[in-house]
Amino acid sequence: MFSGIIEECATVVALKRDRENVHLTLSCSFVGELKIDQSISHNGVCLTVVRRAGDTYTVTAMKETLERSNIGLLEIGDKVNVERSMIMNGRLDGHIVQGHVDQTAVCTKIRDVEGSWYFMFKYHVDKEMAKRGYLTVDKGSVTVNGVSLTVCNPANDSFEVAIIPYTYEHTNFHAIKTGSMVNIEFDIIGKYISRIASFNL
Repeated sequence: MFSGIIEECATVVALKRDRENVHLTLSCSFVGELKIDQSISHNGVCLTVVRRAGDTYTVTAMKETLERSNIGLLEIGDKVNVERSMIMNGRLDGHIVQGHVDQTAVCTKIRDVEGSWYFMFKYHVDKEMAKRGYLTVDKGSVTVNGVSLTVCNPANDSFEVAIIPYTYEHTNFHAIKTGSMVNIEFDIIGKYISRIASFNL
């Protein structure tokens, strides 16, 4: 379980394909604190530490993850938003994030608003999934590349998020361009409410 508050950007230092899996080796400041089997969010995807060596650690992404996220598009040198799992005795500064990416979205527009930015993202809509809470609502929560954000101006297949300078500089939002693919996770609370409502209890 995560909060969507990014700790830092890790750097991809090696990639190794093994049949339908990809082993990613990354470097970040807290490698020395990691343990094997620990869960870390990578661009919003929960992946397990399988190896540590020096100042790097390795995680493995399987076919399902590669098909549903942008992890398979990563290249050596790319910056990845990382967050370790929540400690349950602290404040929840973001929102409840599972690290289970629902799908990808494409950045279609970036607006500079005198020091901050609005990013618009468009995603494929499945009507049946939307009925089950896989959608965005105005002022609701959404996770983009692992970052907990508030939805602005949602439409049937798109939404905007407002990015302040701190978030822009300390996450990989500074690398997102028009046409970039990002990972999105819809709000789990909305999914539960939609699912319960569908039973007409």
